[in-house]
Amino acid sequence: MMKFGLKLSMASCLVFAACGGGSSSTATPTVSVTPPPAPAPTPPVVLPTPNPAPEGVDHHPLDKGWVQIWSDEFDGSELDRTKWEVEESCWGGGNDERQCYTDRSDNVEIINGLLRLKAYPETFTGPEFPQGWPDGRGSQIKQEYTSGKIRTRELADWTYGRFSARMKLPKGQGTWPAFWMLPADNIYGDWAASGEIDIMEAVNLGASCNDCDGNVGENRSSGALHFGSEWPNNTYLTDKLTLPGNSNAADDYHVFAAEWGEGRINWFVDGQKFFTLDADQWHSGNVSKETNLNAPFDQDFYLMLNFAVGGRLSEDNNARGFNSDNYPSEMLVDWVRVYQCEFDGTTGRSCMDGEGE
Repeated sequence: MMKFGLKLSMASCLVFAACGGGSSSTATPTVSVTPPPAPAPTPPVVLPTPNPAPEGVDHHPLDKGWVQIWSDEFDGSELDRTKWEVEESCWGGGNDERQCYTDRSDNVEIINGLLRLKAYPETFTGPEFPQGWPDGRGSQIKQEYTSGKIRTRELADWTYGRFSARMKLPKGQGTWPAFWMLPADNIYGDWAASGEIDIMEAVNLGASCNDCDGNVGENRSSGALHFGSEWPNNTYLTDKLTLPGNSNAADDYHVFAAEWGEGRINWFVDGQKFFTLDADQWHSGNVSKETNLNAPFDQDFYLMLNFAVGGRLSEDNNARGFNSDNYPSEMLVDWVRVYQCEFDGTTGRSCMDGEGE
């Protein structure tokens, strides 16, 4: 996936949609009421098995020694603020996205055991940059859409582990949901010298595209790493997978996961591994590869979930622009879970692909 945005410094750079943020808004808009979603269907029970998983298949994480250390099942009536911060911003993530992220139940809601991130067409004014922006919140900016974004910034972060979420994604040209990670402290420098891990992005699901099944439309999600030096001397690696299931896979729930260990990251959808990157394929431009072999992916990262409206990745994809008819829309999350390797909590590699067993 490829998101562009501003750098977390006084200069500007390219960064992903999630790299936006905000503060309290100055508007009090009225949004249309959408009916509550049905509870997520119960997935089939997959019991642990002593047999190793076949190549490309991820059995229950307990099979490989992953132990759950953090989760949110979204079973309450309100978002758990001990686990999540709601980001508020209107800068569009540096990607020309069209939303203000707000801290309102209109856009971020817990209902029927689900996290519901809702995007609406409405004129809204709020702060340019998110909470914690190094150079301040900036000016007030007006956008024509609102949406939701949550993050574990300054509440929970991890070096290595298995990170997964079960979710139902929005569809239509101009939609851009994401589940991703940014470094807690940017120890190697500003974006993207300190890296970015994109566990899942999916743009324009169900819409027509030039390089996919014309009868189904866009039906893929992607995983990616961003790294290198600060923008514009950054780079990325990415791959896509067709979502498992029927022709309208965006109508189903899917589990998106990344297993991150010392020197390796694997990506999965519904247990199917589709992408692997090793340390010799990434780097940070601000440190020596010889002395910092795994940089920048050897430091604490925090989690984020957001639903971006439009933006360059979705609107420039196949040059098909933005379709306002796809809003209001929503992204539903059944749960988020974080695991640590019980055999090797320091590097995590013993739980990846049977390594060290």
